[in-house]
Amino acid sequence: MGKKRVVGKIIWGPRKGHPKENGVSTGISQPSLYHALVVIFLEFFAWGLLTNPVINVLNKTFPDHTFLMNGLIQGVKGILSFLSAPLIGALSDVLGRKPFLLLTVSFTCAPIPLMKLSPMWYFTVLSISGVFAVTFSVVFAYVADITSEEDRSQAYGLVSATFAASLITSPAIGEYLTRAYSENLVIWLATAIALLDIFFIMVAVPESLPEKLRPASWGSQISWEKADPFGALKKIGQDTMILLLCITVFLSYLPEAGEYSCIFVYLKLVMDFSAEKVATYIALVGVLSVIAQTLILALLMKYLGHKQAIICGLIFECFQLTCFGFGSEQWIMWLGGILAAMSSIAYPAISAFVSAHADADQQGVAQGVVTGIRGLCNGLGPALFGFIFYLFHVDLNETMDIDHLARGHDTGTNQSTVHQNLVKNEKVIPGPPFAFGTMLVIIALLVAVNIPSNPHNSNKTGKKGFLSAHQSLAESGLKKHEAEPLISESEEEL
Repeated sequence: MGKKRVVGKIIWGPRKGHPKENGVSTGISQPSLYHALVVIFLEFFAWGLLTNPVINVLNKTFPDHTFLMNGLIQGVKGILSFLSAPLIGALSDVLGRKPFLLLTVSFTCAPIPLMKLSPMWYFTVLSISGVFAVTFSVVFAYVADITSEEDRSQAYGLVSATFAASLITSPAIGEYLTRAYSENLVIWLATAIALLDIFFIMVAVPESLPEKLRPASWGSQISWEKADPFGALKKIGQDTMILLLCITVFLSYLPEAGEYSCIFVYLKLVMDFSAEKVATYIALVGVLSVIAQTLILALLMKYLGHKQAIICGLIFECFQLTCFGFGSEQWIMWLGGILAAMSSIAYPAISAFVSAHADADQQGVAQGVVTGIRGLCNGLGPALFGFIFYLFHVDLNETMDIDHLARGHDTGTNQSTVHQNLVKNEKVIPGPPFAFGTMLVIIALLVAVNIPSNPHNSNKTGKKGFLSAHQSLAESGLKKHEAEPLISESEEEL
């Protein structure tokens, strides 16, 4: 009962001392985790419905270079996200979270109706939308505004679990509706859900950033020194803790992003999974991910702490990639899926660590940098895995009709023949990209070991660098008398 009350408090109400008198309640009720969960669920549920239509449109538009074009599109989108996320996060620290929730969700979902209206425009807008495809950074900053540090890791776990839950149900629902009715219905349904999400943000989501955390005068609100993405990235090196966390995110999420782009095709073609087994696999991993990101993450954070939770997630990921890279039996793939669900705790644990380390008025830019690196990995990961498959002469599109894969049809004799030939010709490493990913995660583990155990530990250079808004305010002479108490509070925590 106690646990249930704590979760209910996190979801439905902000921490004490964050009421309406701050002038931030512009939606329905006070800002709460509930608002963030609804925004995330609706956005990714809409895209989850389009899992199979996206594959079909991609294959029909670029029949001869399907995976190449997909890698190019995702690469452009990822690079743009990498460059824009710190900027959007920094601006949300000044102008508030709600405008940027509306902006990121609107532009992320903008390509959906173009899927049938104009496929070429769809892929063009999809690539460009990477500039604003950083909803997670704004949502995590929103959550940081309304939760205490003790509750934040559990709140981030709930956000990540909601994301996983949306992807458990939506692809199956989209496939069922496509079979029962038509692909057009699924696309327009996804469009309607995206519009509902935008409407919900406009009407129901209140602003979470307190007025007292915003600069007093408009002339001092926005400066390129604070909002410039290149400047923000350059200042990462001035905070050793953030630098180590960013390197950890890059090395661990790069193979994860590549794995997501090909694992289900790999299971079906190389490991001889049937369409029904693939669907069961997705459901199992999704359900276990929800459990891992809520219950298990909360227990690890409570009893072991931030750093140990991150290391546990990386260890699970390392073993998971080892299963995929060196395993040649189906039961090993199932084991790898279970370990993949457990490894999903790494990102919310890192986000909670970054949030605990960042000042209250720097949550947006801090989460923006981490989300930007994830966006870069989303672009580079699929291209890296595709290139490694090519080097080892494993063409996942060589004898398999992707349209059949998308619709869940077995390829019969061809699939079994491909599987037998691959098993016959395999050497030591059946899945070379996954084995390479294992090495990257091992390096990420070595980096994570050097992260300080206490997120409040900050070196002197970092104090006047990336995450120290109070110091920069003091140096510029803006509200110096207001900066001093905030610095003293930070020193008391240290």
